[in-house]
Amino acid sequence: MSTPHKPLVILQADPHPKERIFTPDALTRLHDRFAVVEPDTEEAFDKALPDAFAVVGQPDLPAERLARAGELRALLNVEGNFFPNVDYDVCFRRGIHVLGCGPAYAQAVAEYALGLALDLARGISREDRAFRAGRERYVSDGNTDAVLLRGADVGLIGFGNLGRSLHPLLAPFRPTLRVYDPWLPAAVLREQGLVPAGLDETLSHSRFVFVLATVTDDSRHLLGERELGLLPDGARLVLVSRAPVVDFPALLARVAEGRLLAGIDVWPDEPVAADDPSRGLEGLVLSAHRAGGIPEAFLTIGDMVVDDLTLLADGLPPARMQTAARELVGRYRNRPVT
Repeated sequence: MSTPHKPLVILQADPHPKERIFTPDALTRLHDRFAVVEPDTEEAFDKALPDAFAVVGQPDLPAERLARAGELRALLNVEGNFFPNVDYDVCFRRGIHVLGCGPAYAQAVAEYALGLALDLARGISREDRAFRAGRERYVSDGNTDAVLLRGADVGLIGFGNLGRSLHPLLAPFRPTLRVYDPWLPAAVLREQGLVPAGLDETLSHSRFVFVLATVTDDSRHLLGERELGLLPDGARLVLVSRAPVVDFPALLARVAEGRLLAGIDVWPDEPVAADDPSRGLEGLVLSAHRAGGIPEAFLTIGDMVVDDLTLLADGLPPARMQTAARELVGRYRNRPVT
């Protein structure tokens, strides 16, 4: 098992094959510094657990299983969500680091969100479809509903990893940026040059709204029929975080009425049903949960894992992955991405 020079790391990278998230160099660095086991059964996992320094993945770790993991110092999640299959209270009481790979996806999602916003502003994909069908409209005829992102009123719903990555991408457009995030003091937002605002104010004053919040019991259907009704007619909404934050029937109804355009990358049920009404709505830009899962983002995860494991083995705090907040990790209601 572990040796004095090589702490034991259990590697269960599900749902990823390890080659998706580790470059050959990262795997070499991992094996050079650690004794790595990749158990293929629950029995093999349980056999390795008592000597494990770290677990890479998110297998079921209830209190009774953690009780057998006397050497465990870190749990490194490589899926992107913290699920309720781990007794986080036990982890925090014992000083076990709980780390997540969310920052690896943030830049990719932010760039994609900006792309969706520009598409919604100028009808890029809509007019592409029209051109291919022989219905193209030239010059101003195809621009009757076009708007500029430059100087626009923009609302961010949530200012976590995604918001912080999107913020500098929006800066060249010089928008007025209002942010609703009940987990952050107003001073934190003001220090970033942002306008702290309540939810109603953010929605009612924004031509563009980026939905970047995670899902908790409090944020489920945060944007319901009433809230979506606050958006100005012709507003553009970009949804790239978690589908349950938005009431989808209310959203689709507003789009169908022609009062809202939306770019959607995450859905209540995936894959989306073949007869889902969203497929026929012209006011939507449709995306199949593609914003974050690009090769560069995946391979960043492996580098982050190796770097933080090395720091922890040297008696230093992790620096690259996101450290789970004990006050928040139990609130998340995310589902696995399939």
